[in-house]
Amino acid sequence: MRKNDLSVTHMTPARNIIPAILLLCYCVVPVQPTSTSTAFYVSPAGADSNPGAINTPWRTIQHAADAASAGSTVFVRGGVYEERVSIHVSGNGPDGFISFQSYPGETAILDGRNLIPEGRSGMLVIENKSYIRIQGFEIRNYRTGDRRRTPLGISVMGAGSHIELLNNNVHHIEQTFAGRDAPGRGGNAFGIAVYGTDAKTPISDLVIDGNEVHHLQTGSSESLVVNGNVTNFRITHNVVHDNNNIGIDVIGAEHTAPDPSADQARDGVVSGNLVYNITSRGNPAYGNDQSSDGVYVDGGTRVVIERNVIHHADFGIELASEHRGRTTSYITARNNLIYRSNTAGVSIGGYGAERGGTDHCTVVNNTLYGNDTAGTGSGEFQMQFNMTNNVFENNIVYAGDRCLMTTSKSGAANGGTSSVILDHNVYYCHAGSEASQWGWFPASYTGFADYVKKTGNDEHSLFADPRFVNPSANNFHLQAASPAINAGADLGYSVVGENDLDGGPRVQAKRIDAGCYQTQNGVPR
Repeated sequence: MRKNDLSVTHMTPARNIIPAILLLCYCVVPVQPTSTSTAFYVSPAGADSNPGAINTPWRTIQHAADAASAGSTVFVRGGVYEERVSIHVSGNGPDGFISFQSYPGETAILDGRNLIPEGRSGMLVIENKSYIRIQGFEIRNYRTGDRRRTPLGISVMGAGSHIELLNNNVHHIEQTFAGRDAPGRGGNAFGIAVYGTDAKTPISDLVIDGNEVHHLQTGSSESLVVNGNVTNFRITHNVVHDNNNIGIDVIGAEHTAPDPSADQARDGVVSGNLVYNITSRGNPAYGNDQSSDGVYVDGGTRVVIERNVIHHADFGIELASEHRGRTTSYITARNNLIYRSNTAGVSIGGYGAERGGTDHCTVVNNTLYGNDTAGTGSGEFQMQFNMTNNVFENNIVYAGDRCLMTTSKSGAANGGTSSVILDHNVYYCHAGSEASQWGWFPASYTGFADYVKKTGNDEHSLFADPRFVNPSANNFHLQAASPAINAGADLGYSVVGENDLDGGPRVQAKRIDAGCYQTQNGVPR
């Protein structure tokens, strides 16, 4: 939210329980060197005049990135490499990927401590290349205080297909510029950034899996982002944490690709990620604003956001567009756990009437707990401007001390068509039903019964304690007597998904629980 409109972009609790699904990662097993594979080797003790064999390795990764061929694997021995690397070769379908990976059991480190970013520059850059796999590297310590320069950990640019970024550790990529022109208009840095800049050919068949992206200072930009002409992507099983702006972002309409019809990240999946400790508070680009999202779709379309755990972010999930006349559309956010956000758990709609909006987005079977901890008045589910044809169903919403469930800043659109349909949810707060607070433009209501009667929303919803197993220990599974069991509507697999947050079947005997976890035939797992 409120990132730099003109830029190329946009608390400290310990890590808590990680559901089993987050442990079932894509986990590509490192390729083992064999006598029959085409393998090259790089070592801090090597020389680029060597042939690149295991006993006579090259010295620099860049030399390997210039010399490797389709179907080969470059094994980089453990150690520190103070170099920026640009991949100048491509694999192909018949011959296979070119893989660059840490040697099994070792960690190759790209360290930018003594390197100065020049313009927009990455520690590892892939531009207009295809069939490239980057696996198991640590990439760190690339920073600047010069607003004119943009450091990146991993940068993918232009066009290409079949690019995989797997199990890398990207940290301390930092933009330390202390000024700004306006909120959100400061310097920029990125952990992992994929920018589809070609109007005709997208970046496609992209996998970003199993990476840890953390302790970044990104200024007005994002930790992990796909932007512009990017399609058929998977952002899965990453751990993104302790960063001072947006965690995961899917972006359109920023003039990244010169054709507006192609300038939109689309047809992707954001699944199984753990995102926490994401806040813009103290970021020089934002001052004291708490406006960073755990997961943000800003102008993207046809994306599934599922089975993620997001906690201690500013916003949990936001679906909106920052650009007038453009929308975030056809997004399904399902089976996610969102707790203790500083502001709203889920937010939809542009943050100003002059911004873009949210269309045909479905927020279903999520568990929201104790959000808006900073008392911003955003509540658990925030509805802002320019919304059409959206759905909020089958969720568990457990509000904090203010008992603020929903907030709304704009009304129905398109000749009276409801901008958001709310139903089959389970709501609760300790203060009780009569104390619950509900915003529904242009009015606000106190008490669940009055809200339902006056708005016509949530006619099949409940106000009842969902009976979590142990919320103080962040265990939001349902006890056997939970009223959330069988409380949801079976909206079909295409909407609710096949699996809950634990990876078990989402629907049991045509019945579905509210929230992100499904009991098995009424028996908690």
